Amino acid sequence: MFNKNDALLDRKSAAKYLNLSPGTLAVWDCTKRYNLNPIKIGRAVRYRKSDLDKFIEQRLWSSNNTSTDRSQ
Repeated sequence: MFNKNDALLDRKSAAKYLNLSPGTLAVWDCTKRYNLNPIKIGRAVRYRKSDLDKFIEQRLWSSNNTSTDRSQ
């Protein structure tokens, strides 16, 4: 659900926030590589900051993560 206080970032700002190029985000949107839930308003594309934060959180790796068994 959309939170009215949630910031919307354009592609350039979202790319900067994620330390990526805007072209990378465009490719990800086109190929559906990652679902960042882009919002399309006419020709403009916006991303919710909370969706970008969720994307980052899902990709954090913790050294305390013991669920991965590498002994196989």
